[in-house]
Amino acid sequence: MTTFQNIQQTLAPELTALNDRIASALGSPNALMNTVINSYLEKKGKQIRPIIVLLSAKLLGQVNEKVIAGAVAVELLHNASLIHDDVVDDTVTRRGSSTINGTWDNHLAVLVGDFFLSNALLQSVATNDIRVVKSISDLGRLLSIGELDEIYTARYNNLDEESYFQIIYRKTASLFVSCVEVGAYGVEVDDDRLDTLREFARLLGLCFQIKDDIFDYFSDEKIGKPTGNDLREGKITLPLLHALKNGSPRSQQMAELAQAPHLDPAQVNELISFAIEEGGIDYAYATMRRLRDQAAELLKRFPDNEQRRALLSLIDFIITREN
Repeated sequence: MTTFQNIQQTLAPELTALNDRIASALGSPNALMNTVINSYLEKKGKQIRPIIVLLSAKLLGQVNEKVIAGAVAVELLHNASLIHDDVVDDTVTRRGSSTINGTWDNHLAVLVGDFFLSNALLQSVATNDIRVVKSISDLGRLLSIGELDEIYTARYNNLDEESYFQIIYRKTASLFVSCVEVGAYGVEVDDDRLDTLREFARLLGLCFQIKDDIFDYFSDEKIGKPTGNDLREGKITLPLLHALKNGSPRSQQMAELAQAPHLDPAQVNELISFAIEEGGIDYAYATMRRLRDQAAELLKRFPDNEQRRALLSLIDFIITREN
């Protein structure tokens, strides 16, 4: 049994309550909507985001109905963003399973994504805490800006590491920050402990996206997207970014290739090989280890208990995960 499975097992009662509330929230009078959603929920992922909400709440207090409602809001908003992203990226499979737009069509997928989003907002309102509503609302805004930043950067080739980290904070890490906010607000904590958790969550979220970006350089059907998909879309992530700035004699040639409006499979493979050979993957892993160590130091400000150890195990799982 993996450490992550241990965390899931420890939170089994809370996750059952979470999933019961998700099923209830997503019920509708429309038979087609129910069919699509029931099929979608059968393939639910690891639920890392609501797990962070629950662990944050338990680190600071006790899980209650407000925490569960907030965790549901985060999970529904996250899934809404995934459903809409699949439409934007024309993705027909995710983690080896067919997406909603892959099974049905884009029109239906957008409507289902909107349904998830509206229910996320309703669940945030159900907490009766304007701080939770604001956190969820700010999150939706940041996720949208992050995706647009990525499109803009890919289109206009603004290549630098600072821009990369700004993008992945907005499009990914902001979601993890919202998770700890919702968990803390659920147990009425809004002090320097929350500030510490926010920074921990930011570092965890950065690691999550860096690892996702590393997946793009290797072929594995478990990941659920083609190798080099980011490169084909003009997205230059940390491994290639480092390789291009590493001073290799081929750097200028590879930079020009990376900025080409269209890449054929051979060109994508050339960029992948260049990034790997120039130490881009090693650099990405070293960056994650550095961020992980910073996150571990932050957690030392809390009592050494099951929740603190689970949060540290979670960031280790995120760095070592295979999909």
